[in-house]
Amino acid sequence: MDYKKYIAEHLHIDGVGEEELYDLIALPPNLEMGDYALPCFKFAKLMRKSPVMIAEELKQSVMSDEVIMSDKVLSEVSAVNGYLNFKINKTGFVAATLDRILKEKERYGASEEGVGKTICIDYSSINIAKPFHIGHLSTTVLGGALYRIFNFLGYKSVGINHLGDYGTQFGKLISAYKRWGDKKTIEEGGIRALNELYVRFHREAEEHPEYDDEARTYFKKIEQGDEECLALFRWFKELTLKDVQKIYDLLDIHFDSYAGESFFSDKMQPVVDELREKGLLIESRGAQVVDLEAYGMPPCIILKSDGTSLYATRDMAAAIYRKETYDFDKCLYVVAYQQNLHFKQFFKVLELMGKEWSKDLVHVAYGMVSLEEGTMSTRKGNVVFLEDVINKCIEKAYTIIDEKNPDLENKEDVAQKVGVGAVIFGALYNNKIKDIVFSYDKVLTFDGETSVYVQYTCARAQSVLQKGGVPEQYEIPELCPQEIELVKAISSFPEAVKTAAEKYEPSVIARFAVDVAQKFNKFYFDCKILAAEDERTKNFRLVLTNATLQALKNAFALLGIGIPDKM
Repeated sequence: MDYKKYIAEHLHIDGVGEEELYDLIALPPNLEMGDYALPCFKFAKLMRKSPVMIAEELKQSVMSDEVIMSDKVLSEVSAVNGYLNFKINKTGFVAATLDRILKEKERYGASEEGVGKTICIDYSSINIAKPFHIGHLSTTVLGGALYRIFNFLGYKSVGINHLGDYGTQFGKLISAYKRWGDKKTIEEGGIRALNELYVRFHREAEEHPEYDDEARTYFKKIEQGDEECLALFRWFKELTLKDVQKIYDLLDIHFDSYAGESFFSDKMQPVVDELREKGLLIESRGAQVVDLEAYGMPPCIILKSDGTSLYATRDMAAAIYRKETYDFDKCLYVVAYQQNLHFKQFFKVLELMGKEWSKDLVHVAYGMVSLEEGTMSTRKGNVVFLEDVINKCIEKAYTIIDEKNPDLENKEDVAQKVGVGAVIFGALYNNKIKDIVFSYDKVLTFDGETSVYVQYTCARAQSVLQKGGVPEQYEIPELCPQEIELVKAISSFPEAVKTAAEKYEPSVIARFAVDVAQKFNKFYFDCKILAAEDERTKNFRLVLTNATLQALKNAFALLGIGIPDKM
């Protein structure tokens, strides 16, 4: 049962809707106050009464409601200092929560709210022939988590990898390959070999500026359909996608479209024509721009003085294509906060063009990820490949596991789940807008707010269940505080999933998992399970352990993290 929904449905305040009440109902800081609380301060101006008086009147209204009294869902309603507090009938609450989890299993926390709706999610968006580096971690795992979360809520998620496969850098690569490259080396080296050519080109071009002119010529040949240049461009693309697929497989990342910038090269002119027809294009220093001064932004450049397009032009063409192709209800762009202005600009231009659906475009901004060693530069060659970060985490995880449990079977498989999980969780645990300094030691600790801690908790729960089994039937004994706190924690999962989707914030689910793991471990150490005082209590605690494990598995599945059977 959704107890917040039940309470909201039975409260009646003129001028305040059920959804608003639902959002206001919160969890009090401790059990003594109640299980749920409604702060009444917001209603003081509307009702022209003090919050204390409002809370008291609402209490009397609830207590006189015959339906509520006969339901026996609530055991107590109190008004304290402007708060309306509710205590749930603990036995009924615990039974309803456990029964729901045991019935729904892998679907616990899911809903059908998004059925019939489509969410496009633009994420990862790697650059062809450039390193898939640590800086791509957040967009990749954040987008992947949102993809799973929206699918879990009934939406049709469309994952889009908007490849960076357009621009002069491909002319630079062709120039470098023709001058210093050979097919065998590039085939064997993949992205790393291509990156070495790219870095060398920039180093050599400092002394030979004519190389840049040559690169522009080669890129123009790609645009004009030159067979040799196009073949090289496609080869570079094929090698890149082959290399990065290994990373996507490790991170459990999937896409439904790889339509990159080059795909929209023939779709930009209609956008330019429409802007011109609607009188939105003006000339500025030879360039064609849309004036956004009235909206507190610099002009959005559509065409440079030489007539070439920019990111904004291509992104507008892509947005129009996506609307026509998928008829999305929302289109999310999982891109770092450094691009805030870019998205504000092209969203506004689409609005000025009369695209009503522009309001459904959302920039899901996130902070930067760096290693403790410092910053990176693709041109200078000091990049940190994401594959290396993941492999290092797996290696460190193997060493830790081997020390803790040398007789463990399938250590390689466990190390992979732990190592990959640590990388993903390290990027998703904090609020997405925060910058992250990635630390191997911090993400791989068995103590604290880490995926390893949650995975170890699951292994502990599985060990208990292997020894005690899962009873088909159970009765609820006299409940202790640790059991109630744990049930309250796992009961909040559906709300956590919903909040994560509404705020585009998978960290809500990551924090849910840590909170549940902490409460389970307190329950595990304070309450005997297999050696419980009687069979009734033992069976109940085994069922509670199983329900907790299911909730944690569901949470980690949405984040893309595996759960080892043993650790």
